[in-house]
Amino acid sequence: MTTPFPFEGLLLFGSLSIMLIIGVVLRANVPILQKFLFPSCLIGGVIGLIVVHVGLLDLAATDLETFAYHFFNISFISVGLTRGNSNVLAKNKINPLKGPLWMALVEGVTLPLQAIVGGLSVFLFAWLGMELFPTFGFLAPLGFTEGPGQALSIGKVWEGAGFAHAATIGLTFSAVGFFFAFFVGVPVVNWGIRNGYGSLTPKNISKDLLAGILPKTKTSISAGYLRTHSGNIDSMAFQAALVGLVYILSYGLVKFLGLFLPADFVKMGWGLFFFVGMVVAMIVRWCLGRVGYAHLIDRGVQRRITGWAVDFLIVATVMAIQLILVWQYILPIMIISLLCGISTTAVVLYLGSRIGDYNLERTVAIYGTCTGTVSSGLLLLRIVDPEFETPVAMEVGLMNVVAAPIILGSILLVNAPLWWHWGIGLTTFVFAAILVGCLALIKLLGFLGKSRFVKSTTKSIQEGE
Repeated sequence: MTTPFPFEGLLLFGSLSIMLIIGVVLRANVPILQKFLFPSCLIGGVIGLIVVHVGLLDLAATDLETFAYHFFNISFISVGLTRGNSNVLAKNKINPLKGPLWMALVEGVTLPLQAIVGGLSVFLFAWLGMELFPTFGFLAPLGFTEGPGQALSIGKVWEGAGFAHAATIGLTFSAVGFFFAFFVGVPVVNWGIRNGYGSLTPKNISKDLLAGILPKTKTSISAGYLRTHSGNIDSMAFQAALVGLVYILSYGLVKFLGLFLPADFVKMGWGLFFFVGMVVAMIVRWCLGRVGYAHLIDRGVQRRITGWAVDFLIVATVMAIQLILVWQYILPIMIISLLCGISTTAVVLYLGSRIGDYNLERTVAIYGTCTGTVSSGLLLLRIVDPEFETPVAMEVGLMNVVAAPIILGSILLVNAPLWWHWGIGLTTFVFAAILVGCLALIKLLGFLGKSRFVKSTTKSIQEGE
């Protein structure tokens, strides 16, 4: 039967929504999923991956990748629109740069480390007779530290340069990173709690966090505030319209630059659309402030838009993995993933034990970020700091700003073999220089003390209540 209007886009959205709801139900009722705090989006994505591959759902991988790409861009645009909250730092009376700078430098160590592992692995497999695309190993840091969005965006660009199935391989690395974040991250948190290393030392994880849903008696948490009069325009519609405005401006900017830049740079511009969108969003926010309307941007609602986009992004990216293609590269993917996961875990735990204060909180937050996304880092943090009473949650947000030069530089560097025809050896050497430089800064700034994880003298949350 022919329908009067195209339904494909909304049917895809509906299918992802069903998988997300299935994930919520399973998280609320399956103990093993609660034990490792797997987020509903990841659970739903895995279920959707199975459903697609057994033929119960006919969804094209390219459609899922397109959906994920746009929601990834939206998540960064809403981050750019979100105003910071300086009251948190003032309330906690802390050095506003110590935590964010330390976490940014740790990311400046782990991201190059993962790139070095990936680059050297390409040499190893070539020596063993398995020729891989030169940038194959660089999909590991994109998937682990940068997350599924970057792995998908850059992977798609690389496919145009001759790297077949790069997007799917990148998404696979990202999925493995998530499993490290929760299968390793959650036991690390529990170990820290049992030994009293958390600043607030919670005795157990709340039932709300385990189940992933709030009970009827706890429904008063605000998601945001009205910034417009409902008699004129719904506030949610206005916040979404700001995101749409920035999206159009960003699209126009990339198209305009494409008139003057070489073709390779234009392709990479679409791969870095998320970054362009975030910068344009910050400019729009600044302009609204200059004309006295910055208050119209609501932090709460924009954060919800970010979370909404990330949840659907993860569902779509996991479902977009093509298992038949992954199987062709299962050996290098497994070996590179294991080496990246083990080395990242060792480095983060080593550096985290020496930061001096909020050791456990900062360690698990950056570990979740360097193996998954900022969302997974915050989820691990919430186990040890259920109400975000420490300043670490705010530090994670500031860390993204401080780490921007490292992240952007690394994203450009992974493209060096294609842009500037660098060899993998030279590119890996530059990554090693970045790693050494960040380690040197950690030492110079006094973030590499002799102390180990120390037991907190602060009373537990339950005792304080």
